[in-house]
Amino acid sequence: MDGRAVPVVIIGSGQAGLSVAYHLGRFGLASGRDFVIFDRGADAGGAWQHRWESLRLGEAHRVNDLPGLAELGLSFESADRSRPARDVVTEYYRRFEEHFDLRVVRPITVASVFDRGADLVVRTESAEHGQRETVTRLLVNATGTWGAPFVPYYPGAGSFTGRQLHTSGYRDAAEFAGRRVVVVGGGTSAIGFLLELDGIAASLTWAARRPIEWVHTERLDPEGALAAVAMQDDAARAGRALPSIVSGTGVPVSRRIQAGIDRGLLVARPMFTAVEPTGVRWSDGSTTSADTIIWATGFRPELRHLAPLGLRDRSGGLIVGSGSSWTDPRIFLAGYGPQASTIGARRAGRVIARQVMALL
Repeated sequence: MDGRAVPVVIIGSGQAGLSVAYHLGRFGLASGRDFVIFDRGADAGGAWQHRWESLRLGEAHRVNDLPGLAELGLSFESADRSRPARDVVTEYYRRFEEHFDLRVVRPITVASVFDRGADLVVRTESAEHGQRETVTRLLVNATGTWGAPFVPYYPGAGSFTGRQLHTSGYRDAAEFAGRRVVVVGGGTSAIGFLLELDGIAASLTWAARRPIEWVHTERLDPEGALAAVAMQDDAARAGRALPSIVSGTGVPVSRRIQAGIDRGLLVARPMFTAVEPTGVRWSDGSTTSADTIIWATGFRPELRHLAPLGLRDRSGGLIVGSGSSWTDPRIFLAGYGPQASTIGARRAGRVIARQVMALL
Protein backbone atom coordinates (compact mmCIF):
# COMPACT_ATOMS: atom_id res chain seq x y z
CA MET A 1 0.00 0.00 0.00
CA ASP A 2 3.09 2.22 0.03
CA GLY A 3 2.50 5.18 -2.26
CA ARG A 4 -0.93 3.90 -3.22
CA ALA A 5 -3.53 6.53 -4.15
CA VAL A 6 -7.19 6.16 -3.20
CA PRO A 7 -9.85 8.90 -3.37
CA VAL A 8 -11.03 8.61 0.25
CA VAL A 9 -9.46 7.31 3.45
CA ILE A 10 -11.57 6.58 6.53
CA ILE A 11 -9.71 6.29 9.84
CA GLY A 12 -11.63 4.22 12.37
CA SER A 13 -14.29 1.52 12.06
CA GLY A 14 -16.51 2.29 15.01
CA GLN A 15 -20.10 3.46 14.63
CA ALA A 16 -19.21 6.68 12.81
CA GLY A 17 -16.67 5.18 10.42
CA LEU A 18 -18.88 2.25 9.44
CA SER A 19 -21.84 4.56 8.95
CA VAL A 20 -19.89 6.75 6.52
CA ALA A 21 -18.60 3.67 4.69
CA TYR A 22 -22.11 2.24 4.36
CA HIS A 23 -23.45 5.42 2.80
CA LEU A 24 -20.49 5.73 0.45
CA GLY A 25 -21.35 2.23 -0.69
CA ARG A 26 -24.94 3.29 -1.27
CA PHE A 27 -23.59 6.01 -3.55
CA GLY A 28 -21.77 3.39 -5.60
CA LEU A 29 -18.27 3.58 -4.13
CA ALA A 30 -16.44 0.34 -3.37
CA SER A 31 -14.17 -0.31 -0.42
CA GLY A 32 -10.65 -1.17 -1.52
CA ARG A 33 -11.07 0.70 -4.78
CA ASP A 34 -12.69 4.07 -4.07
CA PHE A 35 -12.06 4.23 -0.34
CA VAL A 36 -10.11 2.37 2.31
CA ILE A 37 -10.82 1.98 6.03
CA PHE A 38 -7.92 1.83 8.48
CA ASP A 39 -8.54 0.61 12.03
CA ARG A 40 -6.05 -0.05 14.82
CA GLY A 41 -8.27 -2.53 16.67
CA ALA A 42 -7.51 -6.23 16.53
CA ASP A 43 -11.16 -6.95 15.75
CA ALA A 44 -14.39 -5.24 14.81
CA GLY A 45 -16.41 -3.32 17.39
CA GLY A 46 -14.61 0.00 17.67
CA ALA A 47 -14.04 1.08 21.27
CA TRP A 48 -16.61 -1.41 22.51
CA GLN A 49 -14.17 -4.28 22.12
CA HIS A 50 -12.11 -2.73 24.94
CA ARG A 51 -14.97 -2.34 27.44
CA TRP A 52 -15.00 -4.32 30.65
CA GLU A 53 -16.55 -7.79 30.57
CA SER A 54 -19.35 -7.15 33.06
CA LEU A 55 -20.82 -4.26 31.05
CA ARG A 56 -24.12 -5.23 29.45
CA LEU A 57 -26.20 -3.47 26.82
CA GLY A 58 -28.63 -1.06 28.46
CA GLU A 59 -26.34 -0.32 31.42
CA ALA A 60 -24.53 2.54 29.71
CA HIS A 61 -25.14 4.80 26.74
CA ARG A 62 -27.54 3.23 24.29
CA VAL A 63 -26.01 1.56 21.24
CA ASN A 64 -27.91 2.61 18.14
CA ASP A 65 -28.23 0.36 15.13
CA LEU A 66 -25.93 1.03 12.21
CA PRO A 67 -27.69 2.07 9.01
CA GLY A 68 -28.43 -1.09 7.06
CA LEU A 69 -28.05 -3.40 10.08
CA ALA A 70 -31.67 -4.48 9.66
CA GLU A 71 -30.70 -6.13 6.35
CA LEU A 72 -28.85 -8.70 8.44
CA GLY A 73 -31.88 -9.27 10.69
CA LEU A 74 -30.02 -7.70 13.61
CA SER A 75 -30.86 -4.92 16.07
CA PHE A 76 -29.34 -3.88 19.38
CA GLU A 77 -32.87 -3.34 20.66
CA SER A 78 -33.44 -7.12 20.62
CA ALA A 79 -29.87 -8.22 21.35
CA ASP A 80 -29.09 -10.67 24.15
CA ARG A 81 -28.58 -8.53 27.26
CA SER A 82 -27.10 -11.41 29.23
CA ARG A 83 -23.93 -11.34 27.09
CA PRO A 84 -21.08 -8.84 27.57
CA ALA A 85 -21.82 -5.72 25.51
CA ARG A 86 -18.37 -5.85 23.96
CA ASP A 87 -19.04 -9.33 22.56
CA VAL A 88 -22.41 -8.38 21.10
CA VAL A 89 -21.16 -5.19 19.45
CA THR A 90 -18.05 -6.88 18.08
CA GLU A 91 -20.13 -9.70 16.59
CA TYR A 92 -22.70 -7.38 15.02
CA TYR A 93 -20.08 -5.01 13.62
CA ARG A 94 -18.05 -7.90 12.21
CA ARG A 95 -21.11 -9.30 10.46
CA PHE A 96 -21.94 -5.81 9.18
CA GLU A 97 -18.45 -5.39 7.70
CA GLU A 98 -18.65 -8.78 6.01
CA HIS A 99 -22.17 -8.28 4.65
CA PHE A 100 -21.31 -4.94 3.03
CA ASP A 101 -17.80 -6.06 1.98
CA LEU A 102 -16.11 -3.16 3.75
CA ARG A 103 -12.65 -4.80 3.84
CA VAL A 104 -11.38 -2.97 6.91
CA VAL A 105 -7.58 -2.96 7.09
CA ARG A 106 -6.56 -3.93 10.64
CA PRO A 107 -4.73 -3.85 12.93
CA ILE A 108 -3.01 -0.74 11.64
CA THR A 109 -2.18 2.57 13.31
CA VAL A 110 -2.39 5.93 11.58
CA ALA A 111 0.71 7.74 12.82
CA SER A 112 0.18 11.04 10.99
CA VAL A 113 -1.61 12.84 8.17
CA PHE A 114 0.16 15.60 6.26
CA ASP A 115 0.07 17.60 3.04
CA ARG A 116 1.83 16.71 -0.15
CA GLY A 117 0.85 19.38 -2.59
CA ALA A 118 -2.92 19.28 -3.13
CA ASP A 119 -3.12 15.75 -1.73
CA LEU A 120 -3.09 14.32 1.75
CA VAL A 121 -0.70 11.59 2.84
CA VAL A 122 -1.77 9.08 5.48
CA ARG A 123 1.24 7.45 7.12
CA THR A 124 0.45 4.13 8.77
CA GLU A 125 2.33 1.62 10.90
CA SER A 126 1.62 -2.07 11.38
CA ALA A 127 3.47 -5.15 12.59
CA GLU A 128 2.87 -6.88 9.25
CA HIS A 129 3.82 -4.12 6.82
CA GLY A 130 5.86 -1.65 8.85
CA GLN A 131 5.52 2.01 7.86
CA ARG A 132 3.62 2.86 4.68
CA GLU A 133 1.98 5.84 3.01
CA THR A 134 -1.38 6.21 1.27
CA VAL A 135 -2.14 9.28 -0.82
CA THR A 136 -5.73 10.53 -0.78
CA ARG A 137 -7.89 13.44 -1.85
CA LEU A 138 -10.28 13.37 1.12
CA LEU A 139 -10.00 12.13 4.69
CA VAL A 140 -12.78 11.04 7.05
CA ASN A 141 -11.48 10.94 10.60
CA ALA A 142 -13.62 8.65 12.77
CA THR A 143 -11.19 7.84 15.57
CA GLY A 144 -13.56 8.64 18.40
CA THR A 145 -12.23 9.29 21.89
CA TRP A 146 -11.28 5.98 23.54
CA GLY A 147 -7.58 6.47 22.84
CA ALA A 148 -7.51 9.89 24.53
CA PRO A 149 -8.65 9.48 28.15
CA PHE A 150 -8.97 12.68 30.15
CA VAL A 151 -7.77 12.90 33.76
CA PRO A 152 -8.03 16.38 35.30
CA TYR A 153 -5.18 17.81 37.33
CA TYR A 154 -5.62 17.91 41.10
CA PRO A 155 -2.93 19.00 43.56
CA GLY A 156 -1.09 16.08 45.08
CA ALA A 157 -2.23 13.47 42.56
CA GLY A 158 1.36 12.46 41.92
CA SER A 159 1.90 11.71 45.63
CA PHE A 160 -0.91 9.15 45.91
CA THR A 161 0.56 5.82 47.02
CA GLY A 162 -2.42 3.72 45.94
CA ARG A 163 -3.67 2.86 42.48
CA GLN A 164 -5.13 5.38 40.03
CA LEU A 165 -6.87 4.32 36.83
CA HIS A 166 -9.15 5.80 34.21
CA THR A 167 -12.35 4.30 32.82
CA SER A 168 -10.30 2.93 29.91
CA GLY A 169 -8.27 0.82 32.34
CA TYR A 170 -11.20 -0.72 34.25
CA ARG A 171 -11.56 -4.45 33.68
CA ASP A 172 -13.25 -6.30 36.55
CA ALA A 173 -14.79 -5.46 39.92
CA ALA A 174 -12.95 -8.35 41.56
CA GLU A 175 -9.70 -6.36 41.28
CA PHE A 176 -11.05 -3.99 43.94
CA ALA A 177 -12.27 -6.51 46.50
CA GLY A 178 -11.61 -5.18 49.98
CA ARG A 179 -10.24 -1.90 48.67
CA ARG A 180 -11.29 1.62 49.66
CA VAL A 181 -12.32 3.20 46.39
CA VAL A 182 -13.02 6.81 45.38
CA VAL A 183 -14.90 7.15 42.09
CA VAL A 184 -14.65 10.52 40.32
CA GLY A 185 -17.10 11.64 37.65
CA GLY A 186 -20.75 12.48 37.06
CA GLY A 187 -21.65 10.26 34.10
CA THR A 188 -22.97 6.80 33.46
CA SER A 189 -19.55 5.13 33.72
CA ALA A 190 -19.00 6.44 37.26
CA ILE A 191 -22.49 5.33 38.25
CA GLY A 192 -21.94 1.92 36.70
CA PHE A 193 -18.70 1.44 38.64
CA LEU A 194 -20.37 2.36 41.91
CA LEU A 195 -23.22 -0.09 41.34
CA GLU A 196 -20.83 -2.85 40.33
CA LEU A 197 -18.39 -2.30 43.21
CA ASP A 198 -21.08 -2.08 45.88
CA GLY A 199 -20.61 -5.02 48.24
CA ILE A 200 -17.18 -5.84 46.76
CA ALA A 201 -15.08 -2.82 47.68
CA ALA A 202 -14.47 -2.19 51.39
CA SER A 203 -15.79 1.37 51.00
CA LEU A 204 -17.04 3.58 48.18
CA THR A 205 -16.92 7.36 47.92
CA TRP A 206 -18.32 9.28 44.96
CA ALA A 207 -17.05 12.74 43.97
CA ALA A 208 -18.35 14.88 41.10
CA ARG A 209 -17.62 18.41 39.88
CA ARG A 210 -21.28 19.32 39.57
CA PRO A 211 -24.52 18.12 41.21
CA ILE A 212 -26.03 15.09 39.48
CA GLU A 213 -29.22 15.87 37.61
CA TRP A 214 -31.42 12.79 37.82
CA VAL A 215 -34.00 12.39 35.07
CA HIS A 216 -36.79 10.04 36.06
CA THR A 217 -37.18 8.26 32.78
CA GLU A 218 -35.16 5.38 31.33
CA ARG A 219 -34.91 7.19 27.99
CA LEU A 220 -33.46 10.63 27.33
CA ASP A 221 -36.04 13.37 27.06
CA PRO A 222 -36.13 14.50 23.40
CA GLU A 223 -36.08 18.19 24.33
CA GLY A 224 -33.09 17.76 26.62
CA ALA A 225 -31.33 15.59 24.06
CA LEU A 226 -31.75 18.19 21.32
CA ALA A 227 -30.48 20.91 23.66
CA ALA A 228 -27.40 18.83 24.53
CA VAL A 229 -26.64 18.21 20.86
CA ALA A 230 -27.06 21.93 20.15
CA MET A 231 -24.52 22.72 22.90
CA GLN A 232 -22.05 20.31 21.28
CA ASP A 233 -22.68 21.79 17.84
CA ASP A 234 -22.18 25.36 19.06
CA ALA A 235 -18.89 24.40 20.72
CA ALA A 236 -17.65 22.55 17.61
CA ARG A 237 -18.49 25.45 15.30
CA ALA A 238 -16.69 27.87 17.64
CA GLY A 239 -13.64 25.64 18.08
CA ARG A 240 -14.19 25.33 21.86
CA ALA A 241 -13.76 22.31 24.09
CA LEU A 242 -16.75 20.00 23.74
CA PRO A 243 -19.15 19.71 26.70
CA SER A 244 -20.36 16.28 27.76
CA ILE A 245 -23.78 15.11 26.62
CA VAL A 246 -24.71 14.13 30.20
CA SER A 247 -24.13 17.71 31.36
CA GLY A 248 -26.92 18.77 29.01
CA THR A 249 -29.35 15.88 29.42
CA GLY A 250 -29.01 14.62 32.97
CA VAL A 251 -28.84 10.93 33.92
CA PRO A 252 -31.92 8.77 33.21
CA VAL A 253 -32.95 6.84 36.33
CA SER A 254 -33.37 3.14 35.61
CA ARG A 255 -34.72 0.74 38.23
CA ARG A 256 -31.19 -0.31 39.11
CA ILE A 257 -30.06 3.29 39.54
CA GLN A 258 -33.15 4.12 41.60
CA ALA A 259 -32.35 1.21 43.90
CA GLY A 260 -28.83 2.60 44.34
CA ILE A 261 -30.23 6.04 45.17
CA ASP A 262 -32.71 4.57 47.65
CA ARG A 263 -30.06 2.70 49.61
CA GLY A 264 -27.81 5.78 49.79
CA LEU A 265 -25.10 4.49 47.47
CA LEU A 266 -25.50 7.05 44.71
CA VAL A 267 -24.85 10.24 46.63
CA ALA A 268 -22.11 12.37 45.11
CA ARG A 269 -19.96 14.68 47.21
CA PRO A 270 -18.68 17.96 45.78
CA MET A 271 -15.23 17.49 44.30
CA PHE A 272 -12.29 17.11 46.68
CA THR A 273 -9.66 19.85 46.65
CA ALA A 274 -6.51 17.74 46.77
CA VAL A 275 -5.13 14.23 46.61
CA GLU A 276 -2.92 13.08 49.47
CA PRO A 277 -0.64 10.03 49.72
CA THR A 278 -3.33 7.93 51.38
CA GLY A 279 -6.58 9.50 50.23
CA VAL A 280 -8.33 12.75 49.30
CA ARG A 281 -8.92 16.04 51.15
CA TRP A 282 -12.24 17.89 50.98
CA SER A 283 -12.92 21.62 51.05
CA ASP A 284 -13.78 21.53 54.78
CA GLY A 285 -10.37 20.07 55.60
CA SER A 286 -11.60 16.54 56.30
CA THR A 287 -10.04 13.55 54.55
CA THR A 288 -11.17 10.19 53.22
CA SER A 289 -8.70 7.31 53.12
CA ALA A 290 -8.44 5.44 49.82
CA ASP A 291 -6.48 2.66 48.18
CA THR A 292 -7.81 3.36 44.69
CA ILE A 293 -9.04 6.36 42.69
CA ILE A 294 -11.06 5.63 39.56
CA TRP A 295 -11.17 8.63 37.24
CA ALA A 296 -14.42 8.25 35.29
CA THR A 297 -13.78 11.70 33.85
CA GLY A 298 -14.39 11.11 30.18
CA PHE A 299 -12.36 11.38 27.03
CA ARG A 300 -11.21 13.94 24.51
CA PRO A 301 -11.31 13.58 20.72
CA GLU A 302 -8.31 11.58 19.51
CA LEU A 303 -6.72 13.87 16.94
CA ARG A 304 -2.96 13.75 17.53
CA HIS A 305 -2.31 12.22 14.13
CA LEU A 306 -3.90 15.27 12.47
CA ALA A 307 -1.50 17.73 14.15
CA PRO A 308 0.68 18.26 11.02
CA LEU A 309 -2.34 19.75 9.23
CA GLY A 310 -2.62 22.68 11.66
CA LEU A 311 -6.40 22.40 12.05
CA ARG A 312 -6.63 23.77 15.57
CA ASP A 313 -8.00 27.27 16.14
CA ARG A 314 -6.27 29.80 18.41
CA SER A 315 -8.54 28.66 21.22
CA GLY A 316 -7.13 25.14 20.86
CA GLY A 317 -10.18 23.44 19.36
CA LEU A 318 -11.23 22.45 15.87
CA ILE A 319 -13.86 24.46 14.01
CA VAL A 320 -16.29 21.87 12.66
CA GLY A 321 -19.76 22.19 11.18
CA SER A 322 -21.91 19.33 9.86
CA GLY A 323 -18.93 17.01 10.20
CA SER A 324 -16.67 19.14 7.98
CA SER A 325 -13.53 21.01 9.02
CA TRP A 326 -13.96 24.71 8.30
CA THR A 327 -10.17 25.07 8.24
CA ASP A 328 -9.51 22.42 5.58
CA PRO A 329 -12.46 21.27 3.38
CA ARG A 330 -10.63 18.01 2.57
CA ILE A 331 -11.05 16.86 6.17
CA PHE A 332 -14.25 15.42 7.67
CA LEU A 333 -14.67 14.52 11.33
CA ALA A 334 -17.25 11.78 11.79
CA GLY A 335 -18.38 11.25 15.35
CA TYR A 336 -17.10 14.65 16.49
CA GLY A 337 -19.10 17.14 18.53
CA PRO A 338 -22.86 16.57 18.17
CA GLN A 339 -22.15 13.41 16.18
CA ALA A 340 -20.18 11.86 19.04
CA SER A 341 -23.27 10.89 21.00
CA THR A 342 -25.71 8.19 20.03
CA ILE A 343 -28.23 11.03 19.74
CA GLY A 344 -26.44 12.65 16.80
CA ALA A 345 -24.47 9.77 15.29
CA ARG A 346 -27.29 8.24 13.25
CA ARG A 347 -27.31 11.07 10.69
CA ALA A 348 -23.56 11.61 10.62
CA GLY A 349 -22.70 8.97 8.04
CA ARG A 350 -25.18 10.15 5.45
CA VAL A 351 -24.39 13.84 5.94
CA ILE A 352 -20.65 13.32 5.53
CA ALA A 353 -20.99 10.85 2.67
CA ARG A 354 -23.03 13.37 0.70
CA GLN A 355 -20.38 16.03 1.20
CA VAL A 356 -17.63 13.60 0.18
CA MET A 357 -19.49 12.71 -3.01
CA ALA A 358 -19.95 16.38 -3.84
CA LEU A 359 -16.16 16.89 -3.74
CA LEU A 360 -15.15 13.79 -5.70
